[in-house]
Amino acid sequence: MIVTVFRTRMNLGAQDEYGPMAKRMSELARTMPGYISHKGFIADDGERVTIVEFETEEALHQWRIDPEHGKAKRRGIESFFSEFRFQICSVIRERVWTAKATGRV
Repeated sequence: MIVTVFRTRMNLGAQDEYGPMAKRMSELARTMPGYISHKGFIADDGERVTIVEFETEEALHQWRIDPEHGKAKRRGIESFFSEFRFQICSVIRERVWTAKATGRV
């Protein structure tokens, strides 16, 4: 699995234009072969973090070169973000734990 971590900060007043574009990119990403998931978070200090998972580097590459995604990336860097950083990581090990339902509240 390949995980990409995006860390951004928005320019003041950019949210109204950014929101619809982000929604469209979310919808488009879900259609890409090899897409697993993505989630976004906003920290108390305003930093936005998005975690995106793809099955393979090739699947991520296809997302990276998608023409509509490319236009959105350029728009983000030129208009929406005061800071933009990403890290692409290979998952070396994964462990999942889920609590068993006990019937207690």
